[in-house]
Amino acid sequence: MILISKLVNGKQVIGGRLFNYICPVNMAKSRYQKRNDGSFDHKIKDQILEFFREKAGKKYNYKQVAAALRLNDARSRSKIIKIMQAMKSDGLLKEPDRGKFMLKSKPIWLTGRIELKRNGVAYVVSDQVEEDIFIPPKFVKHALDGDIVKIYLLAQRKRGRPSGQVVEIVERAATEFAGTVELSPKFAFLVPDNPNMSVDIYIPLDKINGAKNGEKAIARMTDWPKDSTTPFGEIIDVLGPVGDKDAEAFSILAQHGLPHRFPKDVEEEAAKIDTTIAQKEIDRRLDFRDTTTFTIDPADAKDFDDAISFKELEENKYEIGVHIADVTHYVQPDSIIDQEAIDRATSIYLVDRVVPMLPEVLSNGVCSLNPHEDKLTYSCIFKINSRAEVLDYQVKRTVIHSDRRFTYEEVQEILEGGEGDYKEELGKVNDLAKILRKRRLEKGSIAFDKVEVRFKLDADKQPESVYFKMQKDAHKLIEEFMLLANRTVAAHIAKPRKGHSPKPFVFRIHDRPDPKKILDFALFVKTFGYNFKTKTTSDIAGSMNALLSEIQGKREENMLEQLAIRTMAKAEYSTRNIGHYGLSFHYYTHFTSPIRRYPDMLVHRLLAAYDKGDQYKPTEILEQYCKHSSEMERKAAEAERDSIKFFQVLFMQDEVGKEFEGVISGVTEWGIYVELIENKCEGMIRLRDIGGDYFVFDESSYKIIGHNTQREYQLGDAIRIKVVKADLFNRRLDFKLMGTVEN
Repeated sequence: MILISKLVNGKQVIGGRLFNYICPVNMAKSRYQKRNDGSFDHKIKDQILEFFREKAGKKYNYKQVAAALRLNDARSRSKIIKIMQAMKSDGLLKEPDRGKFMLKSKPIWLTGRIELKRNGVAYVVSDQVEEDIFIPPKFVKHALDGDIVKIYLLAQRKRGRPSGQVVEIVERAATEFAGTVELSPKFAFLVPDNPNMSVDIYIPLDKINGAKNGEKAIARMTDWPKDSTTPFGEIIDVLGPVGDKDAEAFSILAQHGLPHRFPKDVEEEAAKIDTTIAQKEIDRRLDFRDTTTFTIDPADAKDFDDAISFKELEENKYEIGVHIADVTHYVQPDSIIDQEAIDRATSIYLVDRVVPMLPEVLSNGVCSLNPHEDKLTYSCIFKINSRAEVLDYQVKRTVIHSDRRFTYEEVQEILEGGEGDYKEELGKVNDLAKILRKRRLEKGSIAFDKVEVRFKLDADKQPESVYFKMQKDAHKLIEEFMLLANRTVAAHIAKPRKGHSPKPFVFRIHDRPDPKKILDFALFVKTFGYNFKTKTTSDIAGSMNALLSEIQGKREENMLEQLAIRTMAKAEYSTRNIGHYGLSFHYYTHFTSPIRRYPDMLVHRLLAAYDKGDQYKPTEILEQYCKHSSEMERKAAEAERDSIKFFQVLFMQDEVGKEFEGVISGVTEWGIYVELIENKCEGMIRLRDIGGDYFVFDESSYKIIGHNTQREYQLGDAIRIKVVKADLFNRRLDFKLMGTVEN
C-alpha cells in the first residue's frame, strides 16, 4: 500500500518518490534526473543549438540569439548568455570573437541504436563509426533503451570515447513495457522490469484497467509531452502478483518484446490443417518406413524435429539418414501461420515452459517425429564408411516411421553398459560420431561444451533442486550428425560449381574474433597460469581447445568459459557467406530444427525450390529475414537468462542468512557478481557494502581495488559470501562479502 505521507515544498512524498502536486505533466520525473526546473534550460539550449545549426558557419552574440528566439526580457537574456557559455564549455559552441559564438565544428550526424545503463548514461552503437558513442544523461532526451536514434556528434571525447547528444528518435524499440504497478489515490506508475529503462510510466487512474498495487502488468506508452520527463501510458494487460510464475514468465517475455500466446486466428487456422498423409504424397518421396529409425531428445521434450536412421549396406559401409520434420509441407508461404512464425522466428525456452514458434497442433503434433507414426521429413542421407568418410549423400523429401523414442539418459546407459534396444546401431553411430568430432576439432573447430544449469521442478513448478546438464556421448552423437547435415546442405547449394551461378541462400555465419579481445583474454588467463597463443587463427583455436580441456572441473571453469564465449563474435544468419569460425566450416546453415527456428524453414523452402529449378525469394528479402531472425534469437536468449535468474532467486529464498563459497564471475563499477560453486546461482555484492575501504573499479584488469588498503578482488577469485536478500521484485540475489577462500 502506497501512503501519502506529507507535503514538501508543494509536492507529495509518496512511497519515496516526489510528485508535483499541481501540474500532472511534471508529476513524473526520471529516476536519474535531478528534480529541479532545469527542463526550461534544456528547452532553451535545444532552441539555441538548432539556431546555430541552421546558421552554421556564422557568428552571433547573445542579443541576436535572444531576438531570434523572441526571448528579449532581461531574465531570459541573462539565462541565454549563461547557457551559451556552458555550451562553449561542453564543446558545442566556440567563441572566435569576444562575445560572438558559432558552432565549434561542422556538425556530424549519426544514426544508431542506443543502449541505456542503470546510472542513466547511454551509448549509441552505429554502423557508421567503429567506436560506441557516449551519451551523457542530460543529452539522452526521451530516448529509451534499444531505440534507433539520430545523434549529433560532439567535438570532445568523454570517458575515452567520442560523445554525442540525441536529437531525434528515429524508431522506438518498443511501445509496450512490462513492470510493476505502483498505485496512489490520484494516479499510478508502471515501474519497468528492464533495469536499463530510466523512467517510470505515468498512468492516469482511468487507464489502469483494473490493475492493483504491486501487480505485474503491461503498459502501452501513449504520449510523451515535451515538458514531461516521463512518458504517459495505459495498462493493456494485467499479468498477476509479483512472484507468481505465470505473471513473471509473461512479464519476462513482454520485457523483451516476445509473445506469450498465439492470436486466435492463427490457432483456428492451425486447427484446420489436414494431418493425414495421402498415398500420392508418399509416392513422391523416398520411403524409409522399413529402415531402423529412432529419435534422441531430452526427457521433457515434446517436439521431436530430428531422427536418425541406420542401415548396414555391406561390411564397413553404412547408410545413415538425418531426417528432419517437413514443417514446410504443412505451413504454406505467406499464410497467417507462416507470418506468425516469421514474426516469432524462434521458440523460447524458459525454465518452466516453452513458448513455441508454431502452434501446438504443429509443433507437438503433426510435425513432431513421434514414435510409431508415419511422418513426412526432409532428409540428408549419407553413405558412409567405418572411417566416417562420406562416400555419397542425397538431400531428399522422405517418409519415416520412428521405431523408438530415446532420452539422452537412456542412450547414455546403453552406450556405457552395452545393453538395451538397438545397442548395435547406437554403438556404431556413436563410433562414427566420435571420429567426426575428432576430425572436426583437429581442423580447428572449438569445443564449447558449456555446463548448463537446470532446475528440477515439483508439481507446482517450484524449484526443488539444481542440476547441471553435461555434454556426454549421447548428446555428442546427435550433435555431430546434425552438424554434418547442416554443413552438407549448405555446401550442396553454395559450393561453386562450374557453369552454375551462386544461388541466394541462408547461412549460419560466425566471424573471426576481435584481435584486441583475444589478446586481452590471453593476458587474463595467463594470471591463472594458462598459456594462450594468439599469433594465427589456428593458434587461437588450438589454445582455446587446450584451455577448455585444462579447466574442466576446476573452480574457474564456468567463469573462464563464459569469458571465452564473450571474446568470440556472435553467430548470426546472413545471405553473405563468410564461413563459421567457431566450427571451422566454410559452409554452414541451419536445416535441422524447423519446428523451432524460422531460418531452417527458409532453408527447406530454398532446397525445394532449387530442386525444381525455381526461385523462392530474392536475396534482399532473405537478408531481411536473416536480420530479424538474428535479432529475435538474441531476445529469446535474454528472456531465457532472465527466467533462470528468477528461478535462482526463487530457489535461494530459503537460503537467506546462509554462507556459501563462490567465484567472482563479473566485475563492474557498481559491484561484483559472484557465482556460487554449489549451485551456480549468481548474485551481487555492491561496492558500497564492502566494509573497510572505498573500492574503485579497474576495467582493464577485471578487478576492484581498495583506495586505502590496495586490497584487490579480481575476476575468478574464490570468496565466501552470505546470502542477505532474495529479491523477486528485481530478480536479484544480494550477497555480503565474508572473506576470501585460500587455494
